[in-house]
Amino acid sequence: MNAEVFLAETQKSIPRFIKDLGKAMAMQGFMIHNEDRMEMVHHFGHHGVDLADGFDLHMVQVCAPKKSAQSLMKNLERAVLLPRYIVVFSKDGKTQVRMLQISDALVAQLVDDAEFPAQHVAVCESLVLAIKEAL
Repeated sequence: MNAEVFLAETQKSIPRFIKDLGKAMAMQGFMIHNEDRMEMVHHFGHHGVDLADGFDLHMVQVCAPKKSAQSLMKNLERAVLLPRYIVVFSKDGKTQVRMLQISDALVAQLVDDAEFPAQHVAVCESLVLAIKEAL
């Protein structure tokens, strides 16, 4: 398989999970890049879109600024795969967490760069560790 969705859920509220995720990610060298813009209800509402009551999708963009900058200085083609999002929403009374994981083989097909596939997979593994710690 070239890509899969990491799936997890927690009894924690979305705000509590995201706060705990931020702490866990900091220990892995990451930060939440869009903390003030991750609630999609505000994004859609800003554009005049009406949403159902209880719409609570959060698109959490994560970044490791120093690592990302160093990686991009080696090859700007890597940028297409650097934005990492962790998707958080509620379903059936629980907080759901999703993240797309792309295999090293697919990364190698998409970006002509011998070093990048292993680095990309390592980033995903670090983010999964942070998510599991925050659950």
